[in-house]
Formats: sequence, C-alpha cells, structure tokens
Amino acid sequence: MDRLDPHTTHGTTEPMIDGGQGVVAGGAPAGAFDPWRYRDEAGVSSADLVGYHVEATDGGIGKIDSASHEVNDSYLVVDTGPWIFGKKVMLPAGTVSHVDHDERKVYVDREKDQIKAAPEYDESSHADPAYRDKLGGYYGENWSALPPDGPARV
Repeated sequence: MDRLDPHTTHGTTEPMIDGGQGVVAGGAPAGAFDPWRYRDEAGVSSADLVGYHVEATDGGIGKIDSASHEVNDSYLVVDTGPWIFGKKVMLPAGTVSHVDHDERKVYVDREKDQIKAAPEYDESSHADPAYRDKLGGYYGENWSALPPDGPARV
C-alpha cells in the first residue's frame, strides 16, 4: 500500500483558492475562525438553544444554561453537571459545528479535554473584554478548518 505524502494535497487539482488561503467546502477560509459568530452552516438561526444538550467530538458535556445571539458577540453557557463538578463553561458561538433541533442537541467541534482546559468561566466577568479575548484566543488557537476525521492539514 502506498503511503500518502503529508505535504501533498490529495483529491483536488486546485488546493489553494480564495486568495491563496484555501477553503473547506461549506466553511470559512483557513485561518478565518470567528469565535463570536455562529457559522452559517451550523443551523442555529435565532433558535432558543437553552435546554439543548451539548456534544463534544468525544461525548456529552452538559446542557445549555444560556445562549446569546448578539451580532459578533454570541456564545453558549453550558452547565456541565457532574462532568466538571457542577461548573459552567462558556463556549464561543464559533465552536458550534451544527445543531440537531429534532434531538435538541448542539454539536461543537472540540474535545472534552479542550473544553475542560479552557479559561475558567466566571459569571461576573463573562462580558469583560480581557476574558473574552483570552477565551476567543484559546479556542482560536485550538481550531482547525478541517473536520477531526478529515485529511491532514497542509
């Protein structure tokens, strides 16, 4: 069996488009992660997500306690229940990959350990610009434009 060269793009004849940034079908250009805006393809629209269960890529993390739909300022606050000893976590809207309204589940493209290691949520400082920059930066650094089971990034 031939090995794939990780430095070669497979399956496309034109890997770099959109000004040399590259794109993922249905997604933003590589490097264009916006933590505070829901992705167009996520299916959020203006639905009330409070009470929906949240699924990380490797399992459930809790239920949505509150959600914001403010332009460029959207996020979810998730009550983790016993998973992180009853703490809450704040997830920027950009981490939402898709919503299943029939199942009342929100899927995020992060692993449980990534969410657990995020800057701690504090209800009194969630609107503080410094906290939001720190949280947005954390999730921005851990973002990949490719799905977890997709091809390796080049």
